[in-house]
Amino acid sequence: MSIKQIAVCTDFSKNADLAFESALEMARKFQAKLYIVHVMPPNINPVFTDFDSVAYTQPDPSLFIKVEERMESQYGSRIDKGMDYSLNVLDGHVSTEILRFIDEKQIDLAILGAYGLAGMGLVVFGSVAKRVSHKASCSVMVVRDRDKL
Repeated sequence: MSIKQIAVCTDFSKNADLAFESALEMARKFQAKLYIVHVMPPNINPVFTDFDSVAYTQPDPSLFIKVEERMESQYGSRIDKGMDYSLNVLDGHVSTEILRFIDEKQIDLAILGAYGLAGMGLVVFGSVAKRVSHKASCSVMVVRDRDKL
């Protein structure tokens, strides 16, 4: 198996950090480009339209910059000098955007934490790791926290 492009998905949780560590190790081993991906879920405006459907609002552009700065601080600072990597902030339905990104960039391996959002976020968006692992066009590695088993 040839692994030249790896995507690691983060929501900045502890499990996402474990996924990043695994992705970084794999990128070093295979000398692959590492894409660090964060998807901002859509903002739901509680105002209903004439069609009784929920209206989605676009996130503030400054939020993209803040998220990218956090990604650089939390992850980019830990990447070896000279390693090829890219920070990617997307918005939309989390698993849909990850799957789209995987196809667009022709990712060879996607790495995600087993759990991220908890509580209501998980109920609303479902299990991102589950959806991605079932629908991705590439291999998917789901990283678990051994302390939580």
